[in-house]
Amino acid sequence: MLIPALAVALVTAAIPGHFDQPQDGFAPQWTTLRPSNPYWAHLDPEPINAALRQLREFQKPQANGKPLFAGAVTMYVHDGKIVTHDRTGYAVLYKDQQTKLPEEERVPMQKDTIFDFASISKLFTSIAVIQQVEQGRIDIDERVATYLPEFGVNGKENITVKQLLTHTSGLEPFIPLWKLYPDIPSRIKAVMDVKPKSTPGTTYVYSDLNLITLGELVHEVSGKRLDEAVKDGITKPLGMNDTGYNPKAKSRTAATEFQAAPPRGIVRGEVHDENAWSLGGVAGHAGVFGTAKDLAVLGQTILNGGTYNGRRILNEHSVELMLTNFNQQFPDNSHGLGFELDQRWYMGALSAPGTAGHTGYTGTSFVIDKASRSIAILLSNRVHPSRDWGSVNPARRVVADGLANALAVKSHGKQWRATTSGGTLTAERPVEVFVDVDKGDKLTVQHWDGTQWQDVRTITTTQRRWVATEQQKTRFVYTKAGQYNGRGVYVHARGDVTAEGWSAARR
Repeated sequence: MLIPALAVALVTAAIPGHFDQPQDGFAPQWTTLRPSNPYWAHLDPEPINAALRQLREFQKPQANGKPLFAGAVTMYVHDGKIVTHDRTGYAVLYKDQQTKLPEEERVPMQKDTIFDFASISKLFTSIAVIQQVEQGRIDIDERVATYLPEFGVNGKENITVKQLLTHTSGLEPFIPLWKLYPDIPSRIKAVMDVKPKSTPGTTYVYSDLNLITLGELVHEVSGKRLDEAVKDGITKPLGMNDTGYNPKAKSRTAATEFQAAPPRGIVRGEVHDENAWSLGGVAGHAGVFGTAKDLAVLGQTILNGGTYNGRRILNEHSVELMLTNFNQQFPDNSHGLGFELDQRWYMGALSAPGTAGHTGYTGTSFVIDKASRSIAILLSNRVHPSRDWGSVNPARRVVADGLANALAVKSHGKQWRATTSGGTLTAERPVEVFVDVDKGDKLTVQHWDGTQWQDVRTITTTQRRWVATEQQKTRFVYTKAGQYNGRGVYVHARGDVTAEGWSAARR
C-alpha cells in the first residue's frame, strides 16, 4: 500500500519508482546494475514505451524532409535496475552525404554498439582532474599557470582550474586547430597562447578550449597522457571495457558524418570532432567512445558517491563538488565541476537543481537524476551523414520525459492533472498540490471572497513533493509560458470538482 503523501516527512526511506519522494544522499555503495523491467522497478511502462515509439518516428523524415538520426540506443536505469535497453535503426546507413547504402551493406544498430560520445568526454576529463585534486597535485582555486606556466600569457595569468571546469574562464568556444596549425605541438601551443574573449569570471561561455587545457593539465601533473589517466583512473577500475579513445573494435562503432573538409569520407571508428582528430584522437573536450551499458556504469558510480562494485574512483566529497552549482551568478547555466546541472532543454522533466549530465555533438545525452536515483541515456548518430540535418534535442527530451513520466506522482486519493497548455480547476475540498513545471509556468491559487476570486499565492515548484493546501473552496489556475514541460501540475481533491483543461490522473 502506498504511503499517504502527508505522511512522507515521517518516513526515512523513499519508495522506489516515485518522482514525488526525492531521495537524499547517495545510493548504497553496493548498488550495481542488474537486468530488470519497468514492473519490477515500480515504473509505469507506458511512458517508456511511448518514448521508444517516438524515437522510431524520429528515424522517419521530419518537417525538413530529413530524419533526426539513422539509429539510436536507449537505456533507462532506476535504483540500479536496467529497466530498458533498446536499439533502433542503423549504426551505418549512408555511403556519402545523402546516398543510402544497399540493404545488404547497412549495419543494424546493436545494444552494444560503440558510439563517439563527443562532449560527454568532458566528464571523463573532469573526473581525471578531480582525481588529481584528491591526490594533492591540483587545487581547484589555484591559477592554472601555476601548473602550466605556458598557459599564463595574454590575459590568462589569473584563470583558475575551477573557472575552466565551470566554463567561466572567458575563453572563446572554439578554434579550428585542425585547419590553422600543421601539427599537434603547434595546435596545443595555440590553445596555450589564446587570449580570453571576456574578463575571466564575468561570463559563462561553453568552451572546448577549457577542456583541452584541462587535458594538458592532467598530463602535466600526473605524468600520464589523458587517455592513460582515464584508463587507469576510470574505465579500468570500473570495468568499462568498451570505453576509451581511438577504439580498436571499429566494426562495432556507429558511423558519424561524411566529411569533405577535411576529406575523411564517412567517419567511423575515429573521433568525429575535427580538432580532437587533429590531436591524435585524444583531447580533453572529445574523443571518448563507449557503449550505453558502460556509460550507465559511470552514472551509477556517481549515484553511489564515487564507487562501483567495490572500486572507488572518487570520494563522496569530490562527487558532491562535481554536482554542486558554482555558477549561481549565471542562473541559466548551472554547472558543477564538470557536470552540467538542471538543463531542461535536454534533461526534460528529469531536470532539477541536483540533476546532472552532459550532451555530445554527435547526438548523445547522459542524464543522472540523483533525486530519483535514475539514469537516462540516449546514444544516437545524428550527424550521420550530415551535421546539418537538424537538432536532436527533441529526442533527448523525449527520452528524459519517458523516464520521468514513468515515475509515479501519486497522492493518497483521487488526483487531477493540468494539461500542458494550462487550465482551471475548482475544488470544494482540496487536500494537497504537486507542481513541477518549466521556467515561466505557474499555478495560481485563488479563494472566493464572496464577490470574486482573489489570488492567494503563486506556486512554481513544490520541489518534487506534495504540499498541503487550505481546506476550503479553491480555484487553481495553471498558466503555461515556458518552452518545455516538467513533470506536471497535480491537485488531490475531495468532493465536487469542476475542471477545464484538467483531467483525472492515474499516476
